[in-house]
Amino acid sequence: MSILTVILFFLGLALVVFGSDFLVEGAGDIARRSGISEFVIGLTIVGIGTSTPEMVVSFLGALEGNTDISVGNIIGSNIFNTCMILGITVLILPMTITRETLRRDIPLNIIVTMLLILLGLKHSLFGIGSDTLGRLDGAFMLLMFAAYMYLSFKNGKECGGGQDAGPDCSGGESGQKVTRALPVSIIYVAGGLAALIFGGRLFVDSAVQIAHNLGWSDKFIAITVLAAGTSLPELATCVVAAVKKKGQLALGNILGSNISNILLILGGSALIHPLPMENIKLVDFGFVLLAAFFLLVCNFTFDRRKLDRSEGLCLLLMEACYMAILISEL
Repeated sequence: MSILTVILFFLGLALVVFGSDFLVEGAGDIARRSGISEFVIGLTIVGIGTSTPEMVVSFLGALEGNTDISVGNIIGSNIFNTCMILGITVLILPMTITRETLRRDIPLNIIVTMLLILLGLKHSLFGIGSDTLGRLDGAFMLLMFAAYMYLSFKNGKECGGGQDAGPDCSGGESGQKVTRALPVSIIYVAGGLAALIFGGRLFVDSAVQIAHNLGWSDKFIAITVLAAGTSLPELATCVVAAVKKKGQLALGNILGSNISNILLILGGSALIHPLPMENIKLVDFGFVLLAAFFLLVCNFTFDRRKLDRSEGLCLLLMEACYMAILISEL
């Protein structure tokens, strides 16, 4: 393990942290200026932008025929996003689950997660073929993603942004006025995304090199090291958003990233190369589905429609349990 690898590891981490700060600031300005809620900006622009490292890793894995990397990266990222990142974010800033989020976005996250499991297991369930996410499955998922984007922007524009978005809208929280010119806000978003993508890639490449030196398998690397590494933009963005009291942007980022990971990234990867899923175990599917359902269950706790610190701690414990299971199987 060279000193250069370690230097690149920390350089990538620094770029991710600084990039996330610029992205949150620019996205917040655009949300307030356009009348689209900060939640929808997090769900779409920020959610897709911070999922770019997952896209790069999964698409490259599909192009190279290393499908364990493509699938394991997304499964691990979605578990890490919800359990680790949202758990840490809620510990910093407890947040309200709005009625619109509960009615539409959380159920959609569950639906696309169940879709992934059903499509991945469909052949084995009926006793024919192999456990593979095929090109037709990928095309269907991409069509769903296009519809999801259209409806998200349409509903976000109808609701509007800011604190006065109404009880049925996922409005922003800050109520601040826009202080930057639009071109500056766009530069903030573009520069932040560039730093996130480049920094995330540096981090992932150096982390994989370190992991390979330790003798870990491709699936284990994808579901742990790569998943955590490619989720660094989400982690940095959500933590910065929580510190800046933009909880809806953080929650939208997590839900948007998870939905984009499955529909856009796995759908696109399956179009590039069919994705066998026989190496993904039921425990992996179980935890990604459990993480998706957890947000729905939170609505029925004593503190209704709110994610509080005790629930953030539960999410972190879920991530620890999953990691313990993976490590025990090495």
